[in-house]
Amino acid sequence: MGNKSYLSTSAAIILQAVDNGYKYGFDIMDMTGLPSGTVYPALRKLEESKFLTSKWEKQSVANKDQRPLRKYYEITVTGREALAEAVKRYRFLSGSIPETSAKPRPSRG
Repeated sequence: MGNKSYLSTSAAIILQAVDNGYKYGFDIMDMTGLPSGTVYPALRKLEESKFLTSKWEKQSVANKDQRPLRKYYEITVTGREALAEAVKRYRFLSGSIPETSAKPRPSRG
């Protein structure tokens, strides 16, 4: 089995959300139904484990939309491998989070 660490259920769900196009914390919380106290620490751990990378958006973009800066997350190759393993273990993950359209933001209607 090697030295792969198993993802918790919530970490796997968050990783799947990022893989499906939900790129920032609030969007991930909205899609998964997980609270901020679960999502943000998990995002930090996933990044520390090299399953995700992140970057802050430009201040001008946040200013234009009159909101705080967003930190956008991307899944890494290592993250995709960990997610594939998690999907095998947690069968309910398969197809549980819809993919976003080409736009980075899903509709909230």
